[in-house]
Amino acid sequence: MAVFCNRCGTSLPNSARFCSNCGNVIHAAPLSPARPLVRPIAGRMIAGVCIGLAQAYGWDVALVRVLTIVSACFSGGLVFVAYIACWIGIPEETIPFPAMYPPPPGAYPPGPGPAPPPPGVSS
Repeated sequence: MAVFCNRCGTSLPNSARFCSNCGNVIHAAPLSPARPLVRPIAGRMIAGVCIGLAQAYGWDVALVRVLTIVSACFSGGLVFVAYIACWIGIPEETIPFPAMYPPPPGAYPPGPGPAPPPPGVSS
């Protein structure tokens, strides 16, 4: 990734902290937050391991799936064991539900009270 000075437009090396042409301070671009390694609910084929790895590291899902199948055929079962281990070890994505709050006091009208005893039963 090329770094340019915001003031004069000079191309700079990635490790530059100051512009060599005008002396302007070069601020590093903030890193984009990485997606956590989880097995998503949507888009999975078998267990969601391939799509979880692809989304976490920014890879193409189809490429990860093809490489998994090809390497499973030629690894003597090692990739299959690793897939099962990832299936067990990578947590499943949680579904965010809206929070449930108790109703405020007086939100519901008072009930009819306790039920009367059935006939023939003395209290």
